[in-house]
Amino acid sequence: MSSSIEGDPSDDLRVTPPKTWATGLPAVTHALEYSLGQTSPRRTALTLLNINQAKGIDCPGCAWPEPAPGKRHMNEYCENGAKHINDEATSRRVTREFFREHSIAELGGASDYWLNQQGRLTEPMVKRPGGTHYEPIGWDEALGLLAGELRGLDSPDEALFYVSGRLNNEAAFLLQLFARAYGTNNLPDCSNMCHESSGSAMSQTLGIGKGSVSLDDIHHADLIFVVGQNPGTNHPRMLSALEETKRNGGQVVAVNTLPEAGLMRFKHPQKARGLIGRGTPIADQFLHIRAGGDLALFQALNLLLLEAEDAAPGTVLDQAFIRTHTTGFEDFAAHARKTDWADVLAATGLSREEIQEVFERVLSSEKVIVCWAMGLTQHKHGVPTIREVVNFLLARGNIGKPGAGVCPVRGHSNVQGDRTMGVWERMPQEFLDALETEFGFAPPAHHGLDAVNSIRAMDEGRAKVFLGVAGNFVRATPDSAVTEAAMRTCRLTAHISTKLNRSHTVCGDTALILPTLGRSDRDVQATGEQFVTVEDSMSDVHASRGKLPPASPHLLSEVAIIARLARLTLGEEPEIPWELFEADYGTVRDRISRVVPGFEDFNARMAVPGGFTLPNPVNQGVFPTPSGKAVFTCNDFTMPQVPEGHLLLQTLRSHDQWNTVWYAPNDRYRGIHDARRVVLVNPADLAELGLADRDTVDLVSVWHDGRERRAENFRVVAYPASRGSAAAYYPETNVLVPLDSVADISNCPTSKGVVVRLEHTAGTGGDGSEPWAG
Repeated sequence: MSSSIEGDPSDDLRVTPPKTWATGLPAVTHALEYSLGQTSPRRTALTLLNINQAKGIDCPGCAWPEPAPGKRHMNEYCENGAKHINDEATSRRVTREFFREHSIAELGGASDYWLNQQGRLTEPMVKRPGGTHYEPIGWDEALGLLAGELRGLDSPDEALFYVSGRLNNEAAFLLQLFARAYGTNNLPDCSNMCHESSGSAMSQTLGIGKGSVSLDDIHHADLIFVVGQNPGTNHPRMLSALEETKRNGGQVVAVNTLPEAGLMRFKHPQKARGLIGRGTPIADQFLHIRAGGDLALFQALNLLLLEAEDAAPGTVLDQAFIRTHTTGFEDFAAHARKTDWADVLAATGLSREEIQEVFERVLSSEKVIVCWAMGLTQHKHGVPTIREVVNFLLARGNIGKPGAGVCPVRGHSNVQGDRTMGVWERMPQEFLDALETEFGFAPPAHHGLDAVNSIRAMDEGRAKVFLGVAGNFVRATPDSAVTEAAMRTCRLTAHISTKLNRSHTVCGDTALILPTLGRSDRDVQATGEQFVTVEDSMSDVHASRGKLPPASPHLLSEVAIIARLARLTLGEEPEIPWELFEADYGTVRDRISRVVPGFEDFNARMAVPGGFTLPNPVNQGVFPTPSGKAVFTCNDFTMPQVPEGHLLLQTLRSHDQWNTVWYAPNDRYRGIHDARRVVLVNPADLAELGLADRDTVDLVSVWHDGRERRAENFRVVAYPASRGSAAAYYPETNVLVPLDSVADISNCPTSKGVVVRLEHTAGTGGDGSEPWAG
């Protein structure tokens, strides 16, 4: 690697005891330190005073909703949201001189941190066949090159159109319109890697793949389960909502393989009690569950519900709701009664007393919400687990009433909106029919490729052109070596991006970098300044208006790039007004209003501060399943099988990280400093494995094909992980997740359930820091 690629923080592991509370003044300090390190005080103030405001910039981070206008704090953001928006608003720039200085091979040896820290991309770049460097290219030539490759394919299905959750509704709608007018449903997206199991399970049982609760429901629930998620890092503003739950008398049960600081105690940084007081205890009970044991937990709770109803008929289950609004209850009940307590205790690692204590909380609660994230979805049995959660809620009528329901918490700004706009390889025929009625062409009816199958298609030579929009596909996907090799087989790879990332260094024969406006940039088109819209985790649709001058005069918006590419690729057939769409985003919203249910009068409704909430039929007692009723399901007991001498690894984020990019080598809530190649393991497991705290190990996963996948040189940290499990940061550990290791039904990679052994490579002993002693 060239000596000019420097600047990564040193890997010098220091460990302190895990925190027992989250946020407070340190969060404010860290947010400002990072922001001011990226840009000026003036730009920092401009972004922070506008983020998540009714006429401001929607945070490009997580998808947690904002309170209604008039109820928002002037600083309606969290530590990571402040970092994320100012990481985008950075004053640093990547110019043609940068690419002249650094070869693609050099950039491929740099870290994710270093690549991101170089700043905003400023003009289109191309790597030509046989080239070693990116070089400048004009927009017309760049888009013409990509359009020419698309037109030259033998089949539209040889092209892939990948979308991340950062993309706005207008651009997402145009991208799927372009792909389908071109002739393919190959629209893989980041949901394929994260919440696909949620959508699959809820569509089967409730008829809609979205959550059913609002912020007001969270505030007024009697009991909230927070399962397999870490709000303190991944969506910190959820903690302020849970604090409101507690102040209204509600209870919270945390279910996790790791104790998470935010679920212990929360110090609200916008309240005096959070800055100078002890803060608010959040979890009333913590279930330190074994990885993959959540299905067994909810099966046990459902068995206890049935037995309690037997003992006091008519007082436990909501029999009227079950009769009127559900089907399959009798089969479910018969199946649930076969639950074996020995299986439950083995799978969960919990005591029967702990589960009974939770059950007593359930019995005393009229309104129950279950929130979850990837700790449930990214297991082989993720879909049955979420179906069992739905059984649990249906049994007492906790679906479709205030203060109760399902709450999958999405991790990226508009990931739910992209799906609503049609970015899915398996959109229902009703959506395709509406497209045909509106635009006069017949979209392809056959299903397209999701993310995992897209990698296979590239690897096998069935996909030859890859367009990634607003993401970092190479680092977000599993089986890193396989993914990178597959990408390099393409004739052309192109990425619409704001900043440099690893995917730009993994090139097809020809590669394009197409730089775009960020969420914080002003977007001015032929008809004037534009705004875009997004949809959060709770189906609230609202506007986002950039406030900063664009990072370069050579940037195009995502809407403009997609519209120009579509026009160049498709020509005049079918007759779609791409130029008008680029000039006036309101014309895109007019078309959305006639295609996507719930968006009627889209433009008029966006004039209302705060936007509007999409209707969820479940909350009107309507379940759009084949039977017209919610469906109880029978889910066979299963638990991960881990051979002796192995652990079940989950990949996760550090606190100073957003998706695939880390902002600092720290995870201060977990007490990890100045290192990322660490693996967290329970001290008792370390003793059984003959390892010591701070030993250096390789993480090795083995799949049924017999192939070993190895992540080298990780430091072991003794940590309060649940027995039999381990945890390490992604994307460094994505290499360990086999492409074929996916959840049943949803095809979601099993990033929370990877069987690994820790291969002892060298002992390092203690280093003077304070390991957790258990």
